[in-house]
Amino acid sequence: MAAVLRACYPAATPHRPRGARPSPRRAGASRTHAGHACGVTARNPGTLSGMRRHSYRDRLTSPLPGPRDFVRIMREGGFRGSTANADRIPVMRTGLPPLPPGAASWTWIGHASYLVRVGGLCVLTDPVWSTRLPGTPPRLTPPGLSWNDLPAIDAVVISHDHYDHLDAPTLRRLPRNTPILVGAGLGRWFRVRGFHAVTELEWWEHTEIAGVRFDFTPTHHWSRRGLFDTCASLWGGWVITAPDGTRTYHAGDSGYGHRFAEVGARYPGIDVAMMPIGAYEPRWFMRYVHMTPAESVRAVADLGARTMACMHWGTFVLTKEPVDEPLQLVRKEWAAAGGDPANLWSLAVGETRTLGAGDE
Repeated sequence: MAAVLRACYPAATPHRPRGARPSPRRAGASRTHAGHACGVTARNPGTLSGMRRHSYRDRLTSPLPGPRDFVRIMREGGFRGSTANADRIPVMRTGLPPLPPGAASWTWIGHASYLVRVGGLCVLTDPVWSTRLPGTPPRLTPPGLSWNDLPAIDAVVISHDHYDHLDAPTLRRLPRNTPILVGAGLGRWFRVRGFHAVTELEWWEHTEIAGVRFDFTPTHHWSRRGLFDTCASLWGGWVITAPDGTRTYHAGDSGYGHRFAEVGARYPGIDVAMMPIGAYEPRWFMRYVHMTPAESVRAVADLGARTMACMHWGTFVLTKEPVDEPLQLVRKEWAAAGGDPANLWSLAVGETRTLGAGDE
């Protein structure tokens, strides 16, 4: 077991300071995926033109755990806690409500998966419909919508390549002409599986689909999927902006740090921030890559977002905190920070919230 853990979390070099070696891409490169109905146009899509970057270790803001950390975690009983209290996780599988004209909606599927209907598009974030992930117990709650109840999907955004965010069995169910938006270095994973509308982005780059803008933004995390690809692709969050100005943010995975304030400064007026609140214990091990509920509340303030939509809890047992603790703590921390209760969306699995057209 210890060998497996070391393979997943090798030691890494620290973050390279400002002024570090830039990515070897052509500035101002652009690409259009002709033939797709959505007309995906990429501006600065991170095309490396044969000079592919092999590592993003210099983007880390802290070293990854090393062998001594894994010895300690194994002595303490490993990562995962109990499934007790799973029946306290709220589930509301009542189907997808109609969307009023001019409105936007957010439906929590589970974990980091949301169905976002905004600007006339249906967007999936980090879609995971699998009943279990490698090395984990079965999921605690079913997906908030059955796959067959989904509307036609206009775009999929992926925050990074970890198995709880990039789920191969789920992605195989998508039409191969579905627009896929990923961080630089991750596009090949999709192309070898037959997807042909794949856009790779560096941090702060963007693309547009039918007038809706997608910006890829920095987070405090890392990437790895196999034995030899540590930080070989770029991780990050997504800012999605509709033509009417509705703006939403998906954090993916992240520890707490300065990058949230940077995102908020560049993209003011975020209406809804989808934020992770779980997978944070033991704290000494997880603090650099996963936030506590208190840190997520603070990050929302840094972003300047009006509403916080919770995610990354209540679906899989990944770490040691009680499965229902994140929900309890985020409500407590939101109240302590003076937040309006109406602006904390601690959604049930399958629940939908709407903005615009009367905010139904």
